[in-house]
Amino acid sequence: MCRRRLAFGCVLATLILTATLQGKKRPDIVLVWPSSGKPVLRFTFTKITHVSSFGKVRNYSFDITAENLWEKNIPSAGFSLYLFDKNRARIGDGTILVRNIAPGESVKFQVMTEASGVPDSMTIEPESLPAELQPNLPPKTVEITVNSVPQGADLKVDGSEAGTTPKLIRVTPGEHMLVFSKEGFNQGHFPLVVTSDQASGGSVSFELGTSAHDTVELRDGSVLVGDVESMSASEVQLRIGGRIMHLNRNQVKRILLIQRDEPPRSASEQP
Repeated sequence: MCRRRLAFGCVLATLILTATLQGKKRPDIVLVWPSSGKPVLRFTFTKITHVSSFGKVRNYSFDITAENLWEKNIPSAGFSLYLFDKNRARIGDGTILVRNIAPGESVKFQVMTEASGVPDSMTIEPESLPAELQPNLPPKTVEITVNSVPQGADLKVDGSEAGTTPKLIRVTPGEHMLVFSKEGFNQGHFPLVVTSDQASGGSVSFELGTSAHDTVELRDGSVLVGDVESMSASEVQLRIGGRIMHLNRNQVKRILLIQRDEPPRSASEQP
């Protein structure tokens, strides 16, 4: 039922709640942390109860048994419990905290969570651990809202697709490169530096700047974006998506040309 989701001992378990919400018996959910190497803690979810609802927000109660599989006493350990819907979108979270568990000892407790929908799967991820186990902690991440002017630009973070702006991203301390792409605009690059003491909640707004194409405004109010190939006293030739459009000069009200580098001259054209 469990597989490794991420490094640092993050555990994934498929959690089908339909039977529970209908009052049917289902097997216990067992999560062992970490998911590889020597086990330290076993979490058994014996009962999951839908407590109440308010609009789309649902309150759940989790009956959990935590067992110390380590050979040492665990003075304190904290885990985040993340809930996901069937599309793997995160819809809720909670906190699991265990204290003073001797080797082989088990403790029972309840955890309350809120979820904006019906959970289908869950993960646990360590947040605080005893000193000997701290190498298992995931690297710190910071949440930053990334926006663009205009909005709706495709965003890449360190070469990986991250969605479209505005977008909430999570990044580790250090240097990152944000790349913005939007049809009709030149690609933009923004170097992002996250310090080790930076808190979540910051934002970045990037202006895409000048268009990558010429703009032709017609007298009927429509606007065409492409590359002007030629202009004469009677005609304007505009390339749009690889095709040439022939416009009567009297159709055109205004033309905005972007600056382009001159093509390199051939050897015969050199002075």
